[in-house]
This record gives sequence, structure tokens and C-alpha cells, in this order.
Amino acid sequence: MGSAVYRFGQYALDADRRRLSHDGQGVDVEPQALDLLCHLVEHRGRVVPEEELRDRMGHGHAVSEAALATVLRTARLAIGDSDTRQQLIRAVHPHGYRFVSHTTVASTTPAAMPTAPGVPAGTEADHEVIRFCRSADGTRIAYALTGEGPPLVKTANWLTHLDLDRTNPMWAHWFDGLTRGRQLIRYDERGCGLSSWDMGSFTLDNLVADLDAVADAVGLDRFPLLGVSQGGAVAVAYAALRPERVSHLILTSAYARGQQIRAGSDAERDAAEVDLNIARAGWRSQDSSFLRYFASQFLADATPAEWDAFAAYQRQTTSPANGLRFLEEFTRIDVSGIAHDVTCPTLIIHSRDDARVPVAQALELATLIPDSRLILLDSRNHLFTADDPAWPTFLTHLDNFLSE
Repeated sequence: MGSAVYRFGQYALDADRRRLSHDGQGVDVEPQALDLLCHLVEHRGRVVPEEELRDRMGHGHAVSEAALATVLRTARLAIGDSDTRQQLIRAVHPHGYRFVSHTTVASTTPAAMPTAPGVPAGTEADHEVIRFCRSADGTRIAYALTGEGPPLVKTANWLTHLDLDRTNPMWAHWFDGLTRGRQLIRYDERGCGLSSWDMGSFTLDNLVADLDAVADAVGLDRFPLLGVSQGGAVAVAYAALRPERVSHLILTSAYARGQQIRAGSDAERDAAEVDLNIARAGWRSQDSSFLRYFASQFLADATPAEWDAFAAYQRQTTSPANGLRFLEEFTRIDVSGIAHDVTCPTLIIHSRDDARVPVAQALELATLIPDSRLILLDSRNHLFTADDPAWPTFLTHLDNFLSE
């Protein structure tokens, strides 16, 4: 028997079967959030009162405003929306919500939707599967599997959104390159993307536990690990603390010590504080001049339009409050005391003129990690862009290293 499917943007929602898909791939959504999303889409012609939504959530039992806000946030994240953007689910004063995205309704057969949450119908290898797991402290972590072949795990780094990254110019080429002949496993950091935005505790131990939870959920025993930027510090810590699980370690644009920790003089400490204050001002005010400065450190050779796109992407991945917390915590991260415990083969790749993380940090990592290899590439970009001559060179080194 067929059922009505609501289509908005690249999403399809089968309200009868409680299934959401994006570009033909199933999206795993917590039941309460999916139920609330279905109700809003089905009643998109009107403002749905907050009291009605709370009654639906509680099934006759009292539900707090905070609980409703949490479930609404989860529903928004599942469809690429957020509390601040409100492009699909909009708050309407004084106390209501309305689904405002252009929506079409079509009839479909059961085979037209994914057979189960997270499992696409048809050719599974052509799609990315997004799933969820729980870290040791209960935090929801979203992870994705892309491609086929031997695994490569990429630690989370600033900032990601599993459902947007594959089409974002900043990251799309990374997934094309990293999935050649292998399966890429990546995840959103706690506090951003499709992972829980309520970070609770946010320590290096938490970040290591999140990575461990993803590896367990995927069923990995021993695997190569890629750490990019701040994700490099997490990768180093994981390889040092869980040597039995990491077969190879690749670090790019990485550092052992955050900017405030590694500052060795008053001038360096002042520079670290100024840099942090500029980033704080950008997140708080959303002023384009501050955000462009921050983006230019990641993408030195990009255009102002590309810096603006980078800033807009950041706003989609997390809240300003979380963004500020990330910035402050990452400047204080320090794995220099345990880097010498890494025992697996390690490849360190860094841009000679990295504007965000100085090349001296790559030299420090190479000194700290026993028998590691260091490769410096001619680039100014912190994150290699698709047209950066260093990008194919990076992939060649990575492929050769993993094939050894």
C-alpha cells in the first residue's frame, strides 16, 4: 500500500512509516524528534502551538519547555536547520512553531523509501550511511561511513556537519580523495553537526572516549587513524592511550600544544590572546570582518567570497556559545606529555607556510613521536583546497603510507 511522502529540498519524509531520507539515503533520527518533525510537516499550513507539541511529546504527561526545546533542536539538525537559522522550522511568537519550507507531496510505494533508518534502498555503496552512538558519558555522537574497502578513521575537527560536508566546497574533495579504495569513517564532534549540541563535559578524555565509541559502534578492531588540525591532538592522544587499536597514524596541519600553551614569551602570549579575542568577537557579533580574518587563517589562498562561505558554513555547524567554547578549549589542549607513547608508524604532513598552525608545530610533533616521518608541502593553506597543488601530493603520500 502506498503512502504520502513529503519532499522539501533534498529531504523526503514518509510520515506514515516514520522515515526520513536525504538524497535517497536514510537519516537516523531519534523517535521523539522524528515524531515532532512529522507533526510539523503534516500541519505546515498553520502555526502549531507549543502546548500542542508538548502534549504530543508527553502523550498526556507533562513535558517541560526545556525538553521540547531539546527535541526541536534535534529535529532541526536532522534536516540541516538550527535554532538560529530557522529556515525550515520557524518559531512564531508568542508560543508556536511552523514548518515553512516549500513542500511537495507525492504518493510512493514502500520500495521508494529506505528499507530501514540509515540503510538506503538499492545500491548501498553509492550512498553514505549516517548513524548514531553514545559516548561513555551518554553524549550522542553522529558518525558516517562512506565508500568501500579497508577502513580509515578520521577524527573530528573544527567544525563539521556530516549531512553538509560532502557538498561543501571546503570538504567535498577530501571525501572523494579519502574514499578511493577504502571506507572512510568520520564523525561530528560533540557540540556540533548532528552530534549532541549539549556538550556537558568537554575534555581531552571525552574526545578520546567519543572516538572509542565510534570505533566500537562500527566494529573496528585495528585501524589507521587520520587527524587534521585540532583533530590531530585527539588522534595523538588516542594512539598513545589505545596503541592496540591504531595501525597507522597520519597527522596533517596538526599540533601537540594549543596556542596559549605553546606561547613561550610575552609577545606570543599577547598574540594568542588577540587571536582568541578576534575569534570571540566574530562569533558573538557575526561581523563579517572578524569572521573573514578567522577564515583567512584556514584558507589563506581563498577569495573573500570563499571566506564568507566558510563563515556561513561555521554558523550551520554549531551554536555561537559552543563555537566560543571550542576556541577556548583548543587553545589549551596539550598532548606533548604523551606523544612519546605513540608506537605505530606515523606520517606528519604540514604546509610550510600554514597561517593557522606554524610549521614549528609539525617539527615538534616529529620530535616527540618516535620514528615519525615529516613531509612539508609548499602551501599556505591550513586546510588543503581542491585546487591547491599540495592536495594531490598529500593524497599520494597518504596512499603510499597506508599501502606499506
